[in-house]
Amino acid sequence: MRNYTTQMDAARHGIITPEMKTVAAKEYRTEEEIRELVAKGQVVICANKLHTCIDPNGVGSMLRTKINVNLGVSRDCKDYDIEMEKVMAAVNMGAEAIMDLSSHGNTQPFRRKLTSECPAMIGTVPVYDSVIHYQRDLATLTAQDFIDVVRLHAEDGVDFVTLHCGITRKTIEQIKKHKRKMNIVSRGGSLVFAWMCMTGKENPFYEYYDEILDICREYDVTISLGDACRPGCLADGSDVCQIEELVRLGELTKRAWEKDVQVMVEGPGHMPMDQIEANMKMQQTICMGAPFYVLGPIVTDIAPGYDHITSAIGGAIAAASGAAFLCYVTPAEHLALPNVDDVKQGIIASKIAAHAADIAKKIPHARDIDDRMGDARRKLDWEEQWACALDPETAKRIRDERKPEHDDTCSMCGKFCAVRSMNKALNNEMVDIL
Repeated sequence: MRNYTTQMDAARHGIITPEMKTVAAKEYRTEEEIRELVAKGQVVICANKLHTCIDPNGVGSMLRTKINVNLGVSRDCKDYDIEMEKVMAAVNMGAEAIMDLSSHGNTQPFRRKLTSECPAMIGTVPVYDSVIHYQRDLATLTAQDFIDVVRLHAEDGVDFVTLHCGITRKTIEQIKKHKRKMNIVSRGGSLVFAWMCMTGKENPFYEYYDEILDICREYDVTISLGDACRPGCLADGSDVCQIEELVRLGELTKRAWEKDVQVMVEGPGHMPMDQIEANMKMQQTICMGAPFYVLGPIVTDIAPGYDHITSAIGGAIAAASGAAFLCYVTPAEHLALPNVDDVKQGIIASKIAAHAADIAKKIPHARDIDDRMGDARRKLDWEEQWACALDPETAKRIRDERKPEHDDTCSMCGKFCAVRSMNKALNNEMVDIL
């Protein structure tokens, strides 16, 4: 019988939950270490008590960097079967979280399918679903309507919800005064901003935050405090709007912890490389070590079609500097709904960034697989190299399509292969080239 409300509540009462035990085993940490980190809010275990098929993971800067994959249908792309194919592909490739960002049709069956069949953490953005759920224009929705959708998602088993609680009516004046190049690029943030402008009322996610916390505590839903004012281009990086919202998110983090509700804080989208580390440290200070969840950051604005690469560059720096959770970016970012191949490219790029950061942070056993790959390459053991590869199918296909004359080489170097030459020389064998 569960005698605690949330993972944080359990941790603060000295209880080590089954989810904490699972996370400890995965992270090569003691169960007590994980409990202490959850109690402090520095690690979250997003696990709605109704999501019974979940394979729990911990999110925190001192653990392995986790990856989130955004999916969902839109008015232009409505096939839920294709989205489910993307979900399973993402999980099989090692994504720890799936966010359903559907913005069309009856979203509840798909959301419930995710929480009944998918072992990854499931996240949503309830403000998207509000217009769809009620089938009413944004300006006609009430604060209670938004809160009721948060409850609906909690009842459906969602593990974390992105809520744009940090913008207020003061933000309206800031946006008008400071003349950002890209204004607000957060989809949820723009909807909240527009609702405030049209109704003249305060942000309901801020005004009724305590009521939302009660819902999250009841179901153990983690709040991901959305960064409505995240920069959408390099010119807006680290500006007044972004930083002031971050300060407010720090205050909201503290209020959530007072009710034993777990919190993640979302971070910048586009940002020059030289600002990333400072932003990570600032967040850790202002939000008292709450896990930081970043989209990218995307480090240049001129690469549509390649933003999985610009994002991976920023993601590696961010994670090495303290970010805990990377939201993947696909080649379709800024252009279209990603297809299955885009999803794969986005996941691979994000996992490379996360893994590189984990090695830099000296996460326990992070480098083991790289050391195995080094041994396999020295021995020219191709099968072992496939076993170590992040994407063995692609690696094997490239080699097979351009087969070398001799199996102990590749078609780049042939018998000029340095590894082959060194192996032979160290074994006192003749190094034959011609």
